[in-house]
Amino acid sequence: MPAGLHLFLAALPLLALLGQPGDSYFGLTSKESLSHYTSPSSVISNNHNRPHLKQCDLLPLTRKQRRLCRKEPGLAEALKEAVRLGIVECQYQLRSERWNCSLQGRGSLLKRGFKETAFLYAVSSAALTHSLAKACSGGKMERCTCDDSPGLESQRAWQWGVCGDNLRHSTRFLQNFLGQRKGGRDMRAKVDLHNTNAGIKAVKSGLKTTCKCHGVSGSCAVRTCWKQLSPFHETGALLKVKYDNAIKVLGATNEAVGGHESLGHSFAGRSPRSTDLVYLEDSPSFCRGSRLSPGTSGRVCSRETTCDSLCCGRGYNTQSRMVTFSCHCQVHWCCHVECQKCVQQQDTYTCKQ
Repeated sequence: MPAGLHLFLAALPLLALLGQPGDSYFGLTSKESLSHYTSPSSVISNNHNRPHLKQCDLLPLTRKQRRLCRKEPGLAEALKEAVRLGIVECQYQLRSERWNCSLQGRGSLLKRGFKETAFLYAVSSAALTHSLAKACSGGKMERCTCDDSPGLESQRAWQWGVCGDNLRHSTRFLQNFLGQRKGGRDMRAKVDLHNTNAGIKAVKSGLKTTCKCHGVSGSCAVRTCWKQLSPFHETGALLKVKYDNAIKVLGATNEAVGGHESLGHSFAGRSPRSTDLVYLEDSPSFCRGSRLSPGTSGRVCSRETTCDSLCCGRGYNTQSRMVTFSCHCQVHWCCHVECQKCVQQQDTYTCKQ
């Protein structure tokens, strides 16, 4: 599998520490347990000139990744943002699934070839790609800047205060950072690499050319264009569709994936495209707690849509409470709003044990 991304995925449980007292850093390797790292404030106080060097040393990276991190002052923060972005989007998109991107049991799940694992690889590589491109256009990284795609008047756009998202640089950098290599006979490695690249391509598919006119009274005397990424939520939604339609790898054949790299297997249904997600084994039910997940006991569900599936036939508990909210609001001239207080019953449904 893409070793660098596997290390990145192993960092996700540490995201739970972010935002806690001390704003702890995350780790990028499965070898470390949850531990409290030095807070950003103490890093800065001890390293006034090059604070990113200390941050890079605190991150459990491979030797190559640490070297790249030390060369690029903004990379540590971009990696931290990618972890946050990836896990938040993963949990949002799978919020109604039995496996809801829980941090518990993730290490065991990464060792398996489920479609949940495929989604985790794809959404994480997409988050890395998106965060690096945004860090470039946001001026947070020294070794890249605005988009420099051929055919765009990027310099003129920059003069107007516009900076395109540099997806070309972020993709090249990410492939080097993760140490991706083609080839190899291990089927699991090929599947993980395929899903990693599917996540990157999902980000690319949302790259749009945006143009703006400049001139007197709104005329288009000067027109500048730049590349802009779609909101990451749209990328996550696209990958959720790919997850719902993921293709299972079956017996050995000579069929190819995406027309560029052979998985050497046949598939359940059509042969996958390079943008599809693929997996090796059927998922468990995830109904009961195990080393793979905490199960669905106590999960909040919707009685009309998700309780039957999430609760796995165990039924659900109903809790009612009265909630107060503002209603019948009116605006009075000038700048004053008056609202009444309304009360209604609110029911919450949770899966039984």
